Amino acid sequence: MTIFSKIVAGEIPAYKVAETDDFLAFLDINPLAEGHVLVIPKKEVDYLFDLDDVTYNGLQVFAKIVAVAIGKAIPCKRVGVAVIGLEVPHAHIHLIPLNHVSDINFERPKLNPTAQQLEVTAEKIRQAL
Repeated sequence: MTIFSKIVAGEIPAYKVAETDDFLAFLDINPLAEGHVLVIPKKEVDYLFDLDDVTYNGLQVFAKIVAVAIGKAIPCKRVGVAVIGLEVPHAHIHLIPLNHVSDINFERPKLNPTAQQLEVTAEKIRQAL
């Protein structure tokens, strides 16, 4: 069971911003930028392109909804999308507020927000949905 499946099961807490029966969006606790969100299918599948078409398309639509809310809640020029897939063996999409192309560089040092900062950010995004 992946760390993301443990979040889905409620075994590990997360700063959730959106949820449906099939998908979950929550803050990355080591974000590249404020408002960096991970969007996952609740069904555990290792690789994004191994998802069945219905789940894959549903995940993309769900990610778009969350990205629009991030753009309203967090001052940024765009919300970037990245799929790396090497960190956790559970399909996921990174949604990252961008002001510069370097904001999506995963080799940059990550931010280290406090629990209070994460909760404030999650609430801003939830309010923008």
